[in-house]
Amino acid sequence: MLNRFFGKPKQEAANTLTTLDKLNETLEMLEKKEKVLLKKAAAEVEKAKEFAKVRNKRAAIQCLKRKRLYEQQIEQLGNFQLRVHDQMIMLEGAKATTETVDALRTGAAAMKAMQKATNIDDVDKTMDEINEQTENMKQIQEALSTPIGAAADFDEDELEAELEELEGNQLVLFLKSAQPRKMNLLHCRLRWHFKAYTRELFFSLCVLALG
Repeated sequence: MLNRFFGKPKQEAANTLTTLDKLNETLEMLEKKEKVLLKKAAAEVEKAKEFAKVRNKRAAIQCLKRKRLYEQQIEQLGNFQLRVHDQMIMLEGAKATTETVDALRTGAAAMKAMQKATNIDDVDKTMDEINEQTENMKQIQEALSTPIGAAADFDEDELEAELEELEGNQLVLFLKSAQPRKMNLLHCRLRWHFKAYTRELFFSLCVLALG
């Protein structure tokens, strides 16, 4: 069933594009005719106004009749345009459907070919080989990281105790170096307070002397 409708997607796509181009040309032709008729109808209205000014009632009515005829043709052209638009929309939808089915068919064929090229037994075998190689690599790395010779005889507890002793010495040195800085800061603060107190005392004495 699908082959009957979508058996030749490329040829049908080309035919659809040709048909759409033809419909688009027809639509443009109808729009041009509609514009011409609108201008003619507007001209008849202006003529009717001119005849009405000179009280030529018969001529004015004839102009209005021709305007009505133009309006009927304009309405007919509008209906034609709607039909063409409807046909174009249907063809574009059919074209999209055809392209979608063609893409799905291509994807299904590619998936089928990939599945034929891939055997589940081969996949299992490959995964087993990967796991085996990974385990071998872990064992090699563990063997290389194991201390040998004199380094294997080192006591980890003694090394950690030595490290703690070094850290303690560093802390003592830091505190000793920080102590002079604290004393200098305290000395500066005392000098500043003494100067401020002396300045305030001087101003107080001056006020008393002036009083």
